[in-house]
Amino acid sequence: MIELTHIEKRFGDNVVLKDISVTIAERTVTALVGPSGGGKSTLLRCINLLEVPTAGTIRLGEEKIVFSPDKKTGWTEIQRLRRQTGMVFQNFQLFPHQTAIENVMEGLVTVLKWPKEKARARALELLEKVGMAHKTDAWPATLSGGQQQRVAIARALAPSPRVLLCDEPTSALDPELAEEVVDVLNRLAGEGTTMIMATHDLRLASKVADQVLFLDGGLIVESGAPKNIFQTPERDRTKKFISSLSAGNSYDI
Repeated sequence: MIELTHIEKRFGDNVVLKDISVTIAERTVTALVGPSGGGKSTLLRCINLLEVPTAGTIRLGEEKIVFSPDKKTGWTEIQRLRRQTGMVFQNFQLFPHQTAIENVMEGLVTVLKWPKEKARARALELLEKVGMAHKTDAWPATLSGGQQQRVAIARALAPSPRVLLCDEPTSALDPELAEEVVDVLNRLAGEGTTMIMATHDLRLASKVADQVLFLDGGLIVESGAPKNIFQTPERDRTKKFISSLSAGNSYDI
């Protein structure tokens, strides 16, 4: 279980997240949607402490950290919580000097100190899972964007994290390549992978998510099942956003 309680994030005088409280069950997928600057990516980055909350509490499994403006969070605490998460970024962030399999192995060998053969076996298993077993020795520069993102997903899954965090995983891809990534994430969801994703892709959110949180101005404005949020939203702000976003897409939500 992931539990966020009264999370606040400030950058100087700018309050980016305001009193966010939400509980996310294991083996579920949560989509964070909303306008740019609404707080989606910041909330995602706060969960694995790439951004440290100014105040509030995060509970992830057995780990719990309380944040306050007058208390500095220790590196050991950050690492204990962060190692329970895997992060997939918008722009893939693969190491260009390593092959696909070496990218997936890197964290296992360097951080977790796995023997190389054990790490290689795990990497091969995951590349097979994301449909990239035929590209184990390919360099990132030779892969399409969708292929690079699938390798990045395999890398994030390598240490068996409690939760997979995805920050706009399809936004850098054209629709056809994005579909490859949507299919992989949908398959992972079907296998019970706990995921939280920030996305503008309503197709991804409606196909994969169990619940949707609509964020605007640093607040959770509305939450519910994808069908309810995308087809019968209750708040005017949500209605306006969904209408503007879906109008530019040809697919149904």
